[in-house]
Amino acid sequence: MKTYSAKPSDVTRKWYVVDASEAPLGRVATKVAKLLTGKDKPMFTHHIDTGDFVVIINADKVTVTGTKMDNKMYYSHSGFPGGLKEATMREKMEKDPTHAIMHAVRGMLPVNKLRDGRLARLKIYAGTEHNHAAQKPEVISVKEGK
Repeated sequence: MKTYSAKPSDVTRKWYVVDASEAPLGRVATKVAKLLTGKDKPMFTHHIDTGDFVVIINADKVTVTGTKMDNKMYYSHSGFPGGLKEATMREKMEKDPTHAIMHAVRGMLPVNKLRDGRLARLKIYAGTEHNHAAQKPEVISVKEGK
């Protein structure tokens, strides 16, 4: 019996819509990371990108548990002395509601040459409207118990 290895020409990509207001940020990010990597498919192969397209809506209504909204910090550094900037999750969400979801999903993807391509297939929208109705995306629920 031989081990199956997917070829890039064999991959068929589907479109999914995920509502970020249904579950906490971490649960949404893990489900989206699994769809982007293609781990839910039987043809999954580590070195071939078998993932699907994911559209996330309602990014401005994402929830977090506890006091993460005020205590979770995002850091960036300019590379110059004294160039460390820090912002709370609430400040980042007011400025760009999609930042927290993108940051969480990026952190859950494996760090390799396929990560940038997977992130390019992730589309995040702050409201309920998106531009991908022509692709006929399938709605995926992230609620607990499903």
